[in-house]
Amino acid sequence: MERHARPLALVTGASSGIGYHLALCAANAGYDLLVAADTPLAEAAAALRAASAEVETVETDLARQAGVDHLCEVLGDRDIALLMANAGHGRAGPFLDTQFAEQIHVIDTNVTGTLYLLHRLVPRMVARHAGRIMITGSVAGLQPGSFHAVYNGSKAFIDSFAIALRNELRESAVTVTCLMPGPTDTEFFARAEMLDTRAGRNPKQDPAAVAHIGFTAMMTGDADVITGWHNKLVAFAARVLPREAMADMQRRLAEPLHSEQHGVA
Repeated sequence: MERHARPLALVTGASSGIGYHLALCAANAGYDLLVAADTPLAEAAAALRAASAEVETVETDLARQAGVDHLCEVLGDRDIALLMANAGHGRAGPFLDTQFAEQIHVIDTNVTGTLYLLHRLVPRMVARHAGRIMITGSVAGLQPGSFHAVYNGSKAFIDSFAIALRNELRESAVTVTCLMPGPTDTEFFARAEMLDTRAGRNPKQDPAAVAHIGFTAMMTGDADVITGWHNKLVAFAARVLPREAMADMQRRLAEPLHSEQHGVA
């Protein structure tokens, strides 16, 4: 088989968790892969190649325009059949007690880098009259995120933006799907410093199951998909409860437990 004979899927945030399993879904569906992350990809790439996919890796900081530019340079003029913008980052804790640079990194990863990647690559898909896009949002975007305020706000933006972009592209042949998972068993909680929270300690969804739901929704052209019955209940509550009540619910999940134990609730 000649190089790049199979259609190409591009997946960001693919070193582990949902992103890795999205890439695996694509490999099993007959796609070759260009995978990117800001952490090492060698282990993930080896597992993906075992699924008979040709895999190219790019380790780059997708929070920076230069990192996205590097990914696009590696892609070159190749056509993308699937674009899965999954890279994301969180940073929990009281907003005023968290370094502002860390919060800006959350915004730059979840929002700015995602938008820049889409702005660079989606016009090529539209011009080619083909392609499917999946953007990873979150049910967190449906509720004010006490003790995770910037992350939830960034996901509210992404949840909204994905459907707006889908509407703008409705006359094209390109579809946009927003995957909206809830707490999932990935490295996210450790990286976001949320292990000492109820959200960090509570049971979570299997990332393989979440990815399968999202990949299936993308391939069928669905607008959005919320994974799991509990997350669907959260989404329903967000529509009917006052936002202050939703903020209190989020506080119970994201406030550090050691603070509660010392009477700082």
